[in-house]
Amino acid sequence: MSARIFQRPKNAMQSGSGRREWVLEYVPAEPRKADPLMGWAGSGDTQSQVQLTFPSLDAARAFAGKKGITATFIPTPPKTLKLQAYADNFR
Repeated sequence: MSARIFQRPKNAMQSGSGRREWVLEYVPAEPRKADPLMGWAGSGDTQSQVQLTFPSLDAARAFAGKKGITATFIPTPPKTLKLQAYADNFR
């Protein structure tokens, strides 16, 4: 069983830094298939519905190690701010 550990990005509708927890999400074991009757995508893999949250990266790694889960760490991209003055619109 394999999983990925990442940090959720900030919601675009919020300005605060809030909820910076780490998420352990299982990698899908089988591809999704279209249902012949309704056309919805689904699979028999129930682990893909599980998302565990942790307060720190170390706690997430410790859980994965304790349960024998091969976890891939996805680093958080650095924040880039584009500082621009109003006067730059007229240059």
